[in-house]
Amino acid sequence: MTKHPHSPAASPSYPVFTPEMKKTHLILVPDMLTVHIGLILSVFESNGYQTQMLTGGGQAVVDEGLKNVHNDTCYPALLVIGQFMNALKSGKYDPNRIALLLPQTGGGCRASNYISLLRKALRKSFPQVPVISLNFSGLEADSSIEVDLKVFLSLLDAVFYADILMLLYNQCKPYEVIEGQTDAVRAKWNKRLSRIFKNKGKHNRNAFYRKILKEFGEIERKSVTKPKVGIIGEIYVKYSALANNSLENFLLTEGCEPVVPLLSEFILYATTAGFVNAKLYGHMNSSIVRN
Repeated sequence: MTKHPHSPAASPSYPVFTPEMKKTHLILVPDMLTVHIGLILSVFESNGYQTQMLTGGGQAVVDEGLKNVHNDTCYPALLVIGQFMNALKSGKYDPNRIALLLPQTGGGCRASNYISLLRKALRKSFPQVPVISLNFSGLEADSSIEVDLKVFLSLLDAVFYADILMLLYNQCKPYEVIEGQTDAVRAKWNKRLSRIFKNKGKHNRNAFYRKILKEFGEIERKSVTKPKVGIIGEIYVKYSALANNSLENFLLTEGCEPVVPLLSEFILYATTAGFVNAKLYGHMNSSIVRN
């Protein structure tokens, strides 16, 4: 995240993620974007960050969330914080070499308030663990990831590629004749694209889009009609298998075709909303536009 030009002079009451920690700390990321997160993290790894997405779920995560978050708080906050706390208590990680990453949209709802709730949960048992903000609104200037224009464009590439893989997978998986063929094609492209992003390799977007479409198009499919079921709602519950109890897989087993909105649509909505706010209120709280 680009640093806000008006950072507070006073020292924060919580540990911050410093540039030196890039070499010493593993950054844990919650399971918020099950399909997209692998490619997104590849971009950060190419810029020197060590990252790992948490995959633990089940009742243990819910129980930890209930211990640390008031049950009036929304369910996504409970799960995200529960997953972090469950991981830290597992003994798999050195709390002195761990940082936690959470996105913030800059809005007035959960996406901007998780971090304060998480820091409160950490205060008693893991006060040394820094929480990093990923946002484009100038928030958390003292503990955020720097994203310049080049990194931002790579992140957009990752989102667009993940969107097309998610879309084509859901259109092919319910109808595949050879079981597992759709999974193999998606896994192949996830691996190939992750390697390119990690190595900052060059790629022709249009050529890659055509190749991806071609390979999914070559999957042999049954000529049957299945009901299409849309998954909509809060962004975390919509995209995270942890939050929606693996709803896409459930729909597949029930003979349906899942339809999930593209993440890029949400990004376009958030960007457009920022420009509308600027027009209506005379300002736009976005470090991207400001810089």
